[in-house]
Amino acid sequence: MQLGDGSVYDASVRFERALTRSVDTDIPAPVYKRASVRDQFNELTLRYKTFDVVIRAYDAGMAWRFVSRSKKGFTVKDEQASFCFAEDVETTVPYVKPDSPRDPFLNSFEAYYDIHPLSAWKEGQKAFLPVSFKMRNGWRVNITESDLLDYPGMYLRHAGGTALAGLFAPYPKLVEQDGYNKLQGIVRTTEDYIAKQPAGAALPWRIVAVATEDRQLLDSDLVWQLGRPAEDIDWSWIKPGKVAWDWWNDWNITGVDFRAGINTETYKYYIDFAAAHGIEYVILDEGWAVLNKADLFQIVPEIDMKAIVDHANAKGVGIILWAGYWSMQRDIEGICRYYSQMGVKGFKVDFMNRDDQQMVDFYTTLARTAARYHLLLDFHGAFKPSGLQRPFPNVINHEGVAGLEQMKWAQPNVDQVTYDVQIPFIRMFAGPLDYTQGAMHNATRRGYRPNNSEPMSQGTRCRQLAEYIIFEAPLTMLCDSPSNYLAEPECLKWMAAVPTVWDETVALDGKVGDCAAIARRKGGDWYVGAMTDWDAREMEIDLEAFLPAGRYRMEVFRDGINADRNARDYAHVTEELTVTPDRHTLKIHMAPGGGWTARFTRSE
Repeated sequence: MQLGDGSVYDASVRFERALTRSVDTDIPAPVYKRASVRDQFNELTLRYKTFDVVIRAYDAGMAWRFVSRSKKGFTVKDEQASFCFAEDVETTVPYVKPDSPRDPFLNSFEAYYDIHPLSAWKEGQKAFLPVSFKMRNGWRVNITESDLLDYPGMYLRHAGGTALAGLFAPYPKLVEQDGYNKLQGIVRTTEDYIAKQPAGAALPWRIVAVATEDRQLLDSDLVWQLGRPAEDIDWSWIKPGKVAWDWWNDWNITGVDFRAGINTETYKYYIDFAAAHGIEYVILDEGWAVLNKADLFQIVPEIDMKAIVDHANAKGVGIILWAGYWSMQRDIEGICRYYSQMGVKGFKVDFMNRDDQQMVDFYTTLARTAARYHLLLDFHGAFKPSGLQRPFPNVINHEGVAGLEQMKWAQPNVDQVTYDVQIPFIRMFAGPLDYTQGAMHNATRRGYRPNNSEPMSQGTRCRQLAEYIIFEAPLTMLCDSPSNYLAEPECLKWMAAVPTVWDETVALDGKVGDCAAIARRKGGDWYVGAMTDWDAREMEIDLEAFLPAGRYRMEVFRDGINADRNARDYAHVTEELTVTPDRHTLKIHMAPGGGWTARFTRSE
């Protein structure tokens, strides 16, 4: 690491001593995929005169970080993070697609994956994390980071042959309001360093995760474990749950006597729908604040915000407000105080589209401020999760994924189905993802087309239902129109009732880009979700991996016999099942682009 004063953190500095320790403990994990996490590792600290290098070894991988021993603040000119492979491994990489030619680090973190040998890395291009590698022996390696609170995020670039190197956005010098609807901060000029740090700063963990089987990546805790402990305040007010969401379905409700759109009547309708079906929240997405003003206190005349919030609170439904980055950063304290006092429950903050140090610090500052006012945060237009959910459990979700919103405009050559069975092993390895599932208009590969106002998903109806189990998201959207859901009461009941945080998670099966199957427990019930790519697939579920021996009632949604022709075709059945040491497997079938999901309840 090169510092601004010309000094370096490297092996040329005088080595003093090595310290070791071993830890094996359980950490309570609120708002997570399991109730507690076993934190077991061996740690080596290499102590130098001016810094420490801390290295941890877990069963699931390793991590290292720099910790300064300086008694005064310092700047970081650059950090060297090198990853050198002994062979030309298959690489699954999300290349950055810059939003602006003037700022090569401005991007939405939503790229689909390219797959190629590491040596064929695209010349001059960088990738955001996580990046995944398949070894010749079949093992998988994922590279990412954690405890990213006050430092730029790391990218990877090709360093020749089979080597990669870390790359970091420089520290912004001049940032101007611009971009999408004047809601973004666009970096015009930069400093000649990447970060400013206080005395004794602990820099982010660099993580190399190793899996002997792909499915192990479905269930990793490394990024959460390496986040710093939760701040010592009362977090019991956090309420995860489902959201009736307006934007994806274009406020497209029918059978009402008012003009649907961004207005008070429409949102009261969404609130009534949510209350009637046990959906915890409604989001007011873009449009409630005056366009191009970047001012969250200027509300369009069609919206009576207090009336909406009062109506929601009376019905037991929480209101979450969409906010652009520039409008939020102007007055974080005042905005949080004002809307918390009104009764709003949180913010979906969008269009950050950067991860330089200033932007990363915005996440941390907003998380801390929102926590004081008991506000949830859903970071959209965001970089990947990097451990922030552990110190701030009110940061309930991140986007950083090419989610279902792409289906409003993506051309038929975009393969969302294959992407769906890549991200659980790669992007979701970093933490929860705001994918926004729940489409009721479902299409085969040949039948899909983009449609902004009446969008559809690629793949089957049961795939959409299974995503509520497979995709980790403590705040989960129901993306479609209330009108479409009311026409599909069986599916609506399932989606509204499925939990969003869990007591236990077990990865059952999967292969990157082919299929995925996960079991999750809430209370006494187990839920299982499975998805495949565009190939029809038979899968054998090992019930003994999560169910004790006994009798169970199994409620199943499976692809219908004609789902390969009409993706909306499904069967909903309830069966009795006995699990014994001799009878503990269940064979399931999924159509092309299909899914399967079930709930197991112990029978008396």
